[in-house]
Amino acid sequence: AGRVLRVGPLADAVVADPNAHVFAVAVHNPSRLILVSARTGRIRERVAIPTGTRRTGAPPPAPAVFLVPAETGRRALAIQPARRTATQERPPSAAIVLGRTFVTDARAAAVVALDRGRPARTLPATIHPGGLVAADFDRRLAVVATRERTLALYDPRTLRRVAQLPAGAGPTSVVAGGDRLYVADTRGNAILVFATDAGRRPLARAGRLALPRGSAPYGLALDPVRQRLWVTLTARNELVSLPIGGRAGPTRRFPTVQQPDAVAVDSALGTVAVTGRAQGVLQLIGAGIANSAGESARAALRRPLRTAG
Repeated sequence: AGRVLRVGPLADAVVADPNAHVFAVAVHNPSRLILVSARTGRIRERVAIPTGTRRTGAPPPAPAVFLVPAETGRRALAIQPARRTATQERPPSAAIVLGRTFVTDARAAAVVALDRGRPARTLPATIHPGGLVAADFDRRLAVVATRERTLALYDPRTLRRVAQLPAGAGPTSVVAGGDRLYVADTRGNAILVFATDAGRRPLARAGRLALPRGSAPYGLALDPVRQRLWVTLTARNELVSLPIGGRAGPTRRFPTVQQPDAVAVDSALGTVAVTGRAQGVLQLIGAGIANSAGESARAALRRPLRTAG
């Protein structure tokens, strides 16, 4: 559905800037940041990312990532220099909470707080981090632990863990909107909903959105304007759109490129971008993005998704 353009090898992360109407895509071998217009679907710029191979000094300590502000500066895209290309390795995640930057370091099984771009402190618990995000109206840090299968909230100032709950059979990614958290339970084929404003409890389970068996949901993006959650189903090469926030509406689905690991949405335009890691492409779906597949995209909008527990 929509338009597909080649951006570069191993496209595995994407964020949206709804003010400038630009998608930023991370590609590797060599490391580049590809800026794509959300209006026209054309590449505007290719930015080289230093990999530390030049001997101008000691290489930066792990995790070697580059942070790119996005979405009015409240979020960041973490780009790791291309040294490993194993398909099972998860790209690093980053979040900015109360002015402090946090980055996942999978090799050290830790979440690191940065000071002027350098690792300074780590969260006290030894975990195997997946996704992380600013939560509870950007006052807490939410971290998914993949091996421990939990979702935890941390105080960004003291790094103290304030709450932790089980998060399904195999959680990977997380996004937040207000007092709600949405976790992709990839192994459990569902989206788990958590509330951060639940009376005396700082974190509570609020619901479960079931998806088809064997679909492996992974990439998540929240559209706060239309109150919809976009989810990539990596085992089916599909993208689904779910109504959230108590708003009624149909569940929509679209065919995607191969290995749709990440998704982002320009909430101002409603344009959605999906990375295709296997082929190094970006797929754009929206009112202003059309090609010969446009009719199939409109047909997909009318086709309901059958869900299973």
